[in-house]
Amino acid sequence: MTEAREPVDLTGRRVLVTGGASGIGAACARRFAAAGAHVVVADLDSGGAQRVASALGGEARPVDLADPGFDAAALAGAADIIVNNAGLQHVSPVEEFPEDRFRLLLAVMLEAPFRLVRAALPHMYRQGFGRIVNISSVHGLRASAFKCAYVAAKHGLEGLSKTIALEGGGRGVTSNTICPAYVRTPLVEGQIADQAAVHRIPPEEVVSRIMLTEPAIKRLVEPDEVAELAVYLCGPHASFANGASFVLDGGWTAR
Repeated sequence: MTEAREPVDLTGRRVLVTGGASGIGAACARRFAAAGAHVVVADLDSGGAQRVASALGGEARPVDLADPGFDAAALAGAADIIVNNAGLQHVSPVEEFPEDRFRLLLAVMLEAPFRLVRAALPHMYRQGFGRIVNISSVHGLRASAFKCAYVAAKHGLEGLSKTIALEGGGRGVTSNTICPAYVRTPLVEGQIADQAAVHRIPPEEVVSRIMLTEPAIKRLVEPDEVAELAVYLCGPHASFANGASFVLDGGWTAR
């Protein structure tokens, strides 16, 4: 008979969660706070970040991660754990995809994680401990039509995460990605109309005919499921997990 595993205790750890005002980010902020961590909630939505942080006794940091001038060192320089979660979506055929939107998605979902981790690594290396959890997507492993910027950014994030893992693994820093299928978040809900338009189907059919086509489990992923895995990856039982992509896709990539 196996002994019950102790819950993850992150007391004294400082955790930065980007895109923490809602969805997966807010769920991660709550779960890390429950594990005893001091949570910094960073988001473009300053009011939302403040509401989440206040409820947790954490700290809100309004920030535009697309701004090349944002202060990565001030935001992440003292972080023990970084959850790179902030993201956005744009749905359009490649030939119609606006160049500025392409650049925006890559800035937020690929360049910003690089800058934040780069700023945090000296502190993590000094103390011999650091955890990077990158919220990727099944689209970091598989492509879908009409999402060229999102797919490119998430594929890039997978590569960035693995490089950090190779450089940091011997110095106490691990880096992994979580790759969920469609999660029940405002980001997913917000793209239903765009998906309906490009696929020429009614909005009420988007979830069943587009979002749930590939997974064998026919439901959306819940944000709390992603958050639970994120915290596990920062605990002692996952100390050998490094450079991996943890898939929560209901069987999508098993095809």
